[in-house]
Amino acid sequence: MTVLLNGKIVSQMILNAVIDEVSGLEKAPCLSTIIVGDDPASKAYVARKKKVCEKVGIRPEVYHLSKDSSQKDIEDVVKELNENDEVTGILVQSPLPKHIDKYAVSDLIDPLKDVDCFNSYNVLRLYRGQECLEPCTPKGILSLLKYYQIQTEGKYVVIVGDSDIVGKPLSLMLGEGRGDATVTVCHKATQDLKKYTSLADILVSAAGEPYLIKDDMVKDQAVVIDVGMNWYNSSLVGDVDFEFVKRKASYITPVPGGVGPMTVASLVENVLKAYKLQNH
Repeated sequence: MTVLLNGKIVSQMILNAVIDEVSGLEKAPCLSTIIVGDDPASKAYVARKKKVCEKVGIRPEVYHLSKDSSQKDIEDVVKELNENDEVTGILVQSPLPKHIDKYAVSDLIDPLKDVDCFNSYNVLRLYRGQECLEPCTPKGILSLLKYYQIQTEGKYVVIVGDSDIVGKPLSLMLGEGRGDATVTVCHKATQDLKKYTSLADILVSAAGEPYLIKDDMVKDQAVVIDVGMNWYNSSLVGDVDFEFVKRKASYITPVPGGVGPMTVASLVENVLKAYKLQNH
């Protein structure tokens, strides 16, 4: 029988632990989020993060800049937040307008306030397996696997999608020395995607393409992690053809209610960790 990996239940456990710790701090941590432009999905994500922060006792601040903001406009806000001792974490909401150098913005963030692991210093530490503020979605996925006692050691993992946010960092966190899995990352140029996905013990799809993963692409009893969040025919769906794939999978995440809540829970965990690093 297929088990649903319930991100709502697991994330609530994480949030409860954060609430307990934050309530004992001398002052509330603060998460400052920068959003540029009026992308509806980005605004919805920021509103969700703000709501969860308030729920756990973290003070949220949102800096909303126009889509025409210059590189300097955004960097000036980041510099100001870096210098503000009241700010614990800084998050620049993706995507940024095309005229903005996102890497230059990320590298300005104080590594101790970089709660989504975008600064090159933290990315390097992640690559080396050193302590850092880990990227939220991969961290949430690992927490979900751990809760359900799904072993990664010695397993073959296929990740569909090579983004800086999910695919690349997750491959590091599941690979040798961490999850000790053998990892293949597939991307837009991968030929015969099914050849790889059908061999995976653990299949993670983060391609952002609705119903990309069909049941004939999945190994019997595979663990299927669907990171996709796509609007399709006025509904929120994942990358996985859920109703059919769930008949073959041993474990599978629903969309919504799977990885999404885990990402936000990991974010507030990181804000708390940043607070500790800054006040040790």
